[in-house]
Amino acid sequence: MFVRALSLRDFRSWEHAELELSPGRTVFLGSNGNGKTNLLEAIGYLATLGSHRVAADAPLIRLGTERARIGATVVNAGRELRIDLELNQGAANRAQINRSPVRRPREILGILQTVLFAPEDLALVRGDPGERRRFMDELCTARLPRLAADRADYDRVLRQRSALLKTAGRQGRSRGAGAAELTTLDVWDGHLASHASVLLAERLRLVHDLYPYLAQSYASIAPESRPAAIGYRSATLPPEFLDPARAPLPGDIEALEAIMLQELAAARPKELERGVCLVGPHRDDLDLMLGTAPAKGFASHGESWSFALALRLGAFELLRATAAEPVLLLDDVFAELDRRRRTALAAVAAGAEQVLITAAVPEDVPAELAAVPLRVETSGGSDGRISQIVEPAVEALGSPAAEGAGVGDDIENSPDSASATN
Repeated sequence: MFVRALSLRDFRSWEHAELELSPGRTVFLGSNGNGKTNLLEAIGYLATLGSHRVAADAPLIRLGTERARIGATVVNAGRELRIDLELNQGAANRAQINRSPVRRPREILGILQTVLFAPEDLALVRGDPGERRRFMDELCTARLPRLAADRADYDRVLRQRSALLKTAGRQGRSRGAGAAELTTLDVWDGHLASHASVLLAERLRLVHDLYPYLAQSYASIAPESRPAAIGYRSATLPPEFLDPARAPLPGDIEALEAIMLQELAAARPKELERGVCLVGPHRDDLDLMLGTAPAKGFASHGESWSFALALRLGAFELLRATAAEPVLLLDDVFAELDRRRRTALAAVAAGAEQVLITAAVPEDVPAELAAVPLRVETSGGSDGRISQIVEPAVEALGSPAAEGAGVGDDIENSPDSASATN
């Protein structure tokens, strides 16, 4: 799988961009603030419907405009598909496949698959559980695109059930929760358990399947370190479900739904008292272990980087083994890694069908990658700027592979592109 063409309109700092790409390794070179990370962010958004940098869509729309557009032509096993996405201020986003509108943006999921490694990934190890839940859910959806509907339904039911708990809890403290409120809560319990069971089953399947790839990737990056392992943490599920060596079973979804209903019933008094939903996958976590100790709080800085990198490389190898090979996106990460980690990442990148890299200077990219260099440059006064993607001298990365590199069109950038970085 590879991206043959990328087009942007009013996305982040880019007013307009048209870019032709090829299989193999391409590096976008340029100093910070020129918008090179925005190019990778746009490609990643098409694959996941989310940004690795911000939680909301508003910062992705160029200042002073109402909408942003991202489009890409994706080639997979000789088949070419065009996907387009429009991000709107204060309105629903819209999507097209081969220029034909689709009902929901999530229908484009699965056409393009990416694995992105960025400096923000250190939060996978050191951040809060939400970072790791997002990692699991995005990878699960890459493997099973229809899971996006269950994730959306679960989030919707969770919000509605939480609102009902707050209302019923206030009424219960004043006069006792009525039969109508409790009956309605029973209905929402059923909906929540149904969607949660699907999401839980896929997360458990992912942990089981990812475990060996993660362990192998970490061992190759840090062979002198303690062995790395992952597991699923949940206060809801019994221990036999949490063993990463346990292979998923055909009846897991039904069993998980029954467990969820039982746990929701047991937790109801506390939930009514506190007005929040205390049971469900929104409270779970991905355990990251080094030896017998949790990585969070016990891993050194180097071990944390190694674990974050191993998670992404493990995800890449898992997708490559079970589906179409994803596009590998490396956002300014080589400068953050020592020689051993750079070598391990370069070894994986060298064998990928398409790798898109950002770097400030050519020296940040390992020479063995032989990447085609495209320079993202800025010119103009303080009241505006013109950015171009131009082909630099072939010897910039010391690679003959740079010959024949694609050249992008001239691109006019916003004079007030405060939302752009890298």
